[in-house]
Amino acid sequence: MAKSYKQQSPHDFYPNIIIGSGMSGASLAAILSRQGEQCLVLERHYEPGGFTHTFKRRDYEWDVGVHYVGQAHIKGSMVDRLLGYVSDGSLQWAQMDDTYDRIIIGDKSFEFKTGREEFVNELKRKFPNPKDQKAIDDYMALVKKAVRTSRNLFMARALPPWLRKIFGGFLTRKAKFYTRQTTQQALDQITDNKLLQSVLTGQFGDYGLAPPESSFLMHCMLASHYFKGGSYPVGGSSSIFKSIEPIIEQSHGEVYTNAEVDSIVVEKNKAVGVKMADGKVIKAKRIISSAGIHLTYNKLLRDVSIARKAGDKLRKLAPSVGHVCLYIGIQEPQETLNLPKTNFWVYPQKPDHGANIEAYLADPEHADFPLVYISFPSAKDPEFTTKYPGRSTIEVLTLGEFEWFEPWQDKPWKKRGRDYEALKERILKRLLDVLYKHVPQVIDKIDYYELSTPLSTRNFVNYSKGEVYGLAHDTKRFSSDDISVYTPVKNLFLTGQDIISAGVAGALSSAMTTAAVIKGRGIIKKIFNDQTKS
Repeated sequence: MAKSYKQQSPHDFYPNIIIGSGMSGASLAAILSRQGEQCLVLERHYEPGGFTHTFKRRDYEWDVGVHYVGQAHIKGSMVDRLLGYVSDGSLQWAQMDDTYDRIIIGDKSFEFKTGREEFVNELKRKFPNPKDQKAIDDYMALVKKAVRTSRNLFMARALPPWLRKIFGGFLTRKAKFYTRQTTQQALDQITDNKLLQSVLTGQFGDYGLAPPESSFLMHCMLASHYFKGGSYPVGGSSSIFKSIEPIIEQSHGEVYTNAEVDSIVVEKNKAVGVKMADGKVIKAKRIISSAGIHLTYNKLLRDVSIARKAGDKLRKLAPSVGHVCLYIGIQEPQETLNLPKTNFWVYPQKPDHGANIEAYLADPEHADFPLVYISFPSAKDPEFTTKYPGRSTIEVLTLGEFEWFEPWQDKPWKKRGRDYEALKERILKRLLDVLYKHVPQVIDKIDYYELSTPLSTRNFVNYSKGEVYGLAHDTKRFSSDDISVYTPVKNLFLTGQDIISAGVAGALSSAMTTAAVIKGRGIIKKIFNDQTKS
């Protein structure tokens, strides 16, 4: 079980120290543990798991980041094998409805069906024009082609710097054709039907960047990831870390919460340990940061001269979007309410995601929300009713700029004052209006609600702008040759969503990539072979 740093102190030395217990940090610790490597995992928050943790209020529980995952329910998929390896097969997934996402644009509704053929057929049913149907076929072919190039792009991030200089350009040449295009640019070459474009990009909230700014490769990876449907962890998203932690402990690994790292200790350009916020130094043979590229270079390596050049380049990469999320509890079983396992993506009448975001940022109090995501965690988790009988939960999420809440950034959590609470109240009332329109059966039935802001995210996850997805998934990020598992500091490595991409699958892939750098590429073969036998 995770220990609190406030109550118990770690030893003075560990072979591996991993900063951050999110999906990537915890998974990497489990992979290394299965190779006999002891790991100390340090988590700043009082709950382990990063964005996979849950929180409770009264008799309700909500996830904070894992709303659904693709491929986890598909036996033999990469995600299934990786999850099986880091949890020793103990983590179970429940498939969502056949329609995993419903894209609602104004008064029109479009369903994303499970299965490539079903997905295409449903789209063509809504877009019967032969020109649109050809565009749909062209889109599907292009997504498949683009995704195939991504493997080499991320392989290059696992190469030592000298090898990356020699072979990196060759490896990433095909991928960069797609990374350097925005999603909007790519779709403009396929179709001029703005409604079809808006439907095809209706999941952009999963990576937090609208089509005019997002890298087309990111869009393709996300869309392809869900073609076979979505699933949700049985027992809620906190079950992810709970299933991984025993594997970390197999090799006497330890997880500490309330354990804030002040800096990475570097001697003669070599990482030798970490300095904790209370001044304690814990030595290690190897340090791996899963805290994000900006936080690692800007804070943890702030006094290390050799890291400044690399840090200066990486600072030019923008952070991802912030968000506000309304957590709702209803004192009625989800079966009575008939809540779906389908996610709702609600957009304004105008089918132009980029223009809608611009209007919202210019006038956030009055412009339509450019995106509202509605999720029903109590319906997705088959164990929720057993744990919380007679209860249901809903989450309603939209974009939220850190700057809107910046005046209260230095105020303590839950004590930010009336003006802050009034701003939150105005936002949540508007979110409730959207919810009631699309889920009218919950009107007048809400027992509890709470709104989080980018300040909440910053408080618990330590991203400086309260961003959710680490680095922005734009063309600069995916075309960058500076993102790497390696750092200029010897024995210091990176993992986490900034290395590959956001989400459970991206974090898992990052953990596997970092493990391959540390233990050799044979570890990838071992992971997949072990899961094939099981």
